[in-house]
Amino acid sequence: MDTNTILMYIHAYGYMIIFLFLFFGIIGIPAPEESLLFLLGVLIAHQQLAWEYCLLAGLLGVNVGMLSAYGAGFFLGHPFINKYGKYVGINKDRWRKAEETFRKYGRWTVLFGYYLPGIRQISPYIAGMTNFPFVPFLLLSCTGSLLWTLPFVLLGAFFGERFNISLSYIPLVGLGLFGFFILGVWLNQMMRKKQYGNR
Repeated sequence: MDTNTILMYIHAYGYMIIFLFLFFGIIGIPAPEESLLFLLGVLIAHQQLAWEYCLLAGLLGVNVGMLSAYGAGFFLGHPFINKYGKYVGINKDRWRKAEETFRKYGRWTVLFGYYLPGIRQISPYIAGMTNFPFVPFLLLSCTGSLLWTLPFVLLGAFFGERFNISLSYIPLVGLGLFGFFILGVWLNQMMRKKQYGNR
């Protein structure tokens, strides 16, 4: 989805579309989350949108998405895995290991997983499926959402005030961040292989 389409939706439906885009992005339906947040900052800098309403709509969309995914994992996750897990290679042993890993690192995954495409979508489902305590999940989710949305909006506002940014380039923000994520995963794998090779 290009920037002009997003702008058309924002102008047609107002701040509700910001809520919906981020909600759908969190529950796993493809949406340009980082690009949208950066775009919001640029539009705020150009005084086309109100700062407080953008942030409120964005945070509500992210957190309602996280809570919905947590609820889906809690109520539907285990029956789904038990019935269909074998078709995608998830057996009881692998699921037990995944649960142990999430219980060990789950707090950090929920808090900082927003910055990792794919992780931010799957972490609330796994949190629900592993019976991660609800109140800590809610607090970590709300804190993490603020730490994720605010910097992107501020970055967009900063560049929007100082540079004449062509809106057609804004989707490249999301692609660039995804590229850095892939590069980081690749470097991590290479370092692990090198570490095991030296043993």
